[in-house]
Amino acid sequence: MTATEAAEHDSAAKSPRAPDVVGAEPQPAPGATPPQAPPLVARAAAELVGTAALVAVVVGSGIQATVLTKDVGLQLLANSTATVFGLGVLILLLGPVSGAHFNPAVTLAEWWTARRGGPGVTSREAAVYVPTQIVGAIAGAILADAMFGEPLVKWSTHDRSAGHLLLGEVVATAGLILLIFGLARTDRLRFAPVAVASYIGAAYWFTSSTSFANPAVTIGRAFTDTFAGIAPGSVTGFIAMQLVGTVVGLALVALIFLPGRTTAE
Repeated sequence: MTATEAAEHDSAAKSPRAPDVVGAEPQPAPGATPPQAPPLVARAAAELVGTAALVAVVVGSGIQATVLTKDVGLQLLANSTATVFGLGVLILLLGPVSGAHFNPAVTLAEWWTARRGGPGVTSREAAVYVPTQIVGAIAGAILADAMFGEPLVKWSTHDRSAGHLLLGEVVATAGLILLIFGLARTDRLRFAPVAVASYIGAAYWFTSSTSFANPAVTIGRAFTDTFAGIAPGSVTGFIAMQLVGTVVGLALVALIFLPGRTTAE
């Protein structure tokens, strides 16, 4: 081996190894908007199916719980446990397609972030996502009622208009937005299936409203007069507080996750 060949050999050994597949892109984390997103129709379908499945889990497990026990504590435990597992699976499955929002509050927060130069959805995408999520939520409630032999559409009589419940929705939604966008700011969205599902499961118990934290789910749950229902007259107040919680959550993200200074600076 000549001196020139030896130098080239040493240089190659010290250089970083080239990727096995030229041009390969990293897979998007569940819960994140994919960098190279599938067609909008596919993402809309994922949001519709995901939101419908989520509401079917929430409403269906609530019905099943009331059939199995009269203890309200056990009913809530069954309802929250099913929601934790169901939500985690749905985010894991559909996150790489649409970002697994299933929630207009999350979609609007992403839209606002994108308007300010960050990653997120465009106005056109948000205009498709939000109505799709609402339709999916209504379909999920009807499906759950159908599976348990309940009237397909029966307006809920479960009034949830008390002030402390509205405060609970602000807290629940603000915490959800802080969690999701905090994970994004710290590059840990790969933990979204476990983190988001765990937060919602905990918020079932530590918030007075049992943590709807989702305008689409709130609308869907008005269509069922079962354990998980909400009276139509309470829907507007809940959604208004969820939007307030979204703003609070984004403000907390901006405050807590300020960009740090580099060592050179």
